[in-house]
Amino acid sequence: MSDETIRLGATGLKVSRLCLGTMTFGLQSDEEEAIKILDRAFEGGIYFIDTADVYPLGGGVRLAGTTEEIVGRWLKGKRDKVILATKCFGAMAKEPFHQGNSRKHIFDAVDASLKRLGTDYLDLYQLHRYDPETPIEESLGALDDLVRLGKVRYVGCSNFPAFRLAKANAVADGRGLARFSSVQPRYNLLYRIIERDLVELAVEEGIGVIPYNPIAGGLLSGKHRSIDTPTEGTRFNSTPASELYRERYWHEEMFATVAKLQAIAAREDVSLVTLSVAWVMRQKGITSPIIGASKVEQLTDSMAALEYQLSDAVDVELKALTDQYLAGPSLV
Repeated sequence: MSDETIRLGATGLKVSRLCLGTMTFGLQSDEEEAIKILDRAFEGGIYFIDTADVYPLGGGVRLAGTTEEIVGRWLKGKRDKVILATKCFGAMAKEPFHQGNSRKHIFDAVDASLKRLGTDYLDLYQLHRYDPETPIEESLGALDDLVRLGKVRYVGCSNFPAFRLAKANAVADGRGLARFSSVQPRYNLLYRIIERDLVELAVEEGIGVIPYNPIAGGLLSGKHRSIDTPTEGTRFNSTPASELYRERYWHEEMFATVAKLQAIAAREDVSLVTLSVAWVMRQKGITSPIIGASKVEQLTDSMAALEYQLSDAVDVELKALTDQYLAGPSLV
């Protein structure tokens, strides 16, 4: 069991060095398997749990909220031992006002999440995406009120590009509102765009970075052998969100890169998953990579990253091999 902790950015909140993501719960993973995953992570010292009101990923409005309900049932009797994070933005019903970052939706969403999770407060509440149709002043004002009401301890954002995060916190500072203490971006050896500006901003401003997809949706597991046939039951061929993951990672040059990364992992005598998670964990500005699983046994290699010491030489080698993934379109 790991007892390693780290501060969330410049806050005084201490979180586990890895965070457990839950977006498979209720679709790829049934409740029985989800509870096993939660138990295994918790027993291994991971007490930072991240979810979202729209999860499970790919479940649409029909299943939205299912993941939080599962987490809530597991959470009974453990609330004071867990740092709990969730998010809002996505559509929770067919009406247009049941989505986005408006004051109405944020207030409705937080109350619904609290009910599903069976708690009266959230440690970290995050805007899942930027909402171009709502002034950031409105969203920040609503989040600040939630902090003052005691429903939320800290606020953060997910999938915000650096310039929008910088603007949001400048507005918060200027108006005396709660600022974003964390940001949740996509980051792995096959997607390194955040190193161009977001990481530098986060380090300078004391913002925690909680990256998701550290093993690129499973491509960095090395188990996918052919680009022609996505394996059934995996992130690439199992839910309505699979097309998104194929678009991100199912490319010939990425398969070629993975083969080279596997050779390094074999030389280091660790799994490629362990190597990939450990690499993300040791990068500048990173707080807690979000690991996930659809089966409990998949956690083993990710959690092994807590014990594996990635050397400076291997870090340099991995970066040289994947520098091409610093390029690409930035978030908008």
